[in-house]
Amino acid sequence: MRVLLLYSTIDGHTRDICARLKEMIDSAGHRGVLAELSDKSEINVGEFDGVILGASIRYGRHRPAVARFIDRHTGFLESRPCAFFSVNAVARKPEKQSRETNPYVRKFLRSISWRPGHIGIFGGLIDYPRYGFIDRNMIRLIMWITKGPTDPAGTYDFTNWDDVETFGEKYLQMLQSA
Repeated sequence: MRVLLLYSTIDGHTRDICARLKEMIDSAGHRGVLAELSDKSEINVGEFDGVILGASIRYGRHRPAVARFIDRHTGFLESRPCAFFSVNAVARKPEKQSRETNPYVRKFLRSISWRPGHIGIFGGLIDYPRYGFIDRNMIRLIMWITKGPTDPAGTYDFTNWDDVETFGEKYLQMLQSA
């Protein structure tokens, strides 16, 4: 089976998560195809037997192209084994890693018509040295308010890679059941 691993990323971490999921899909004997989602993306979803859609959050929102893609392809997404995951720094806290407790995912799911068969929520990556002056200081302020790390020289990976593996395994089970 061919699986589209579609990602919307700002700094590349969501792509890295999709790459790990692709390895799992390929190892299971399927063919994963990585593709970046943007308003310029021309993706023929009909070529795929399933989709994993990963989207990062910056300043409390997923990028608008994510919702537009879902709106255009809701029928397809509901007819195949499809999953969604969100990457956000709020999910660095274990109590914010479910669809019921993560405010950004709750809000996003209310704004779209698609109901993913499987949802993952992963802590993201904060890489202060990589950011420009404004982003670095805005994110530091947010982290200070939420009691997160604020060292401007630090890089912090909040992703629980075991949770990513579990997400991938559950998706593979969905794929096998289809």
